[in-house]
Amino acid sequence: MVKKATYWVGLFFILYFSFGFQQPSNYDINAKVKAVYLYNFTRYFEWPDKLKTGNFIIQVVGKNDALISELSILAGKKKVGNQSIEIKNTDSYNAQMTSNMVFLLQESSKSLKEISGKIKGKGTLLVCENQGSTKQGASINFVIVDNKQKFEYSKTNAIKSGLKTSDDFQALAIATD
Repeated sequence: MVKKATYWVGLFFILYFSFGFQQPSNYDINAKVKAVYLYNFTRYFEWPDKLKTGNFIIQVVGKNDALISELSILAGKKKVGNQSIEIKNTDSYNAQMTSNMVFLLQESSKSLKEISGKIKGKGTLLVCENQGSTKQGASINFVIVDNKQKFEYSKTNAIKSGLKTSDDFQALAIATD
């Protein structure tokens, strides 16, 4: 009787852990890490006065439900200075939206050069996650190095977009200009 009960309990745990905790196939394991990085980036830049009122808008261009969820959780708990954080998820870049930060997901980065031209001088931090993005106009680009989330930084692009930046920030990046 004990053997039979042990068998069923063991089978239950195997099935539960095999099927109960599977992530969706499109789950981004780095979503939480990227959300924290995005929030922490706000500490190293100074936005123009016109973007220091109202909500701090982060426009995420592309589809990543896990990232949007993590950013929304973070936005509910944190602020940037006195500003509440508002997450806007769009399929394509919305130039009419006044954003403090634009994060182009990998599938949206094909329009990077066009977008970097549109945000020039507007005080918008442009963040990407595609190889070579800082050479094409992004201020920050996420990369994976040794299975760890890291980022590249272009101070030149940040200044062109109208942001004041801390020199301390360059030391945190793996590659800078």
